Amino acid sequence: MEDCVFCKIIAGELPSLRIHEDERAIAILDIAPATAGHALVLPRSHARDVHDTPDDDVAHCAVVAKRVASMAMERLHATGVTIMQSNGADAWQTVFHYHVHVIPRYPGDPLRLPWTPAAAEMDELARISRTYFSD
Repeated sequence: MEDCVFCKIIAGELPSLRIHEDERAIAILDIAPATAGHALVLPRSHARDVHDTPDDDVAHCAVVAKRVASMAMERLHATGVTIMQSNGADAWQTVFHYHVHVIPRYPGDPLRLPWTPAAAEMDELARISRTYFSD
C-alpha cells in the first residue's frame, strides 16, 4: 500500500534497523520504544489488522515474535517480555499495517498494566460466554 509507513520500511524506501528478516516478515526496532530493544514484527504483505491478515502470516509473525523475545532475554538481558498486538484505533493501533510489538521488560521499567484487574460478576461472564458461542 503506497501510503503505509510500514510498507515503505519493508520496501526499503524508509530507513529502519532490522533485527530479523526472512521471506515472509521482518522485525525492526521501534523508533519510539517503550523500553530498550522494543521491536515490531511486520509481515511483508500489507494487511490492515489481524482480521485482514492471512492466518499463515499471523502464525509466522508469532514465531518471529517468539524468536525476538528469546533474543531480548538472552542478548539484552531482559527479565521478561511483553508481546502485544492491537487492532483498531480504540485498541491503540496507530499504524494500520498488522504488526506485533515485542517489548523487553526490565526491573523498574516504566510500563504498567493499562487496566486495573478486578473480579467480574459470574452472571455477566456467563452472558458473554453465551454470546461468543451463539450461532
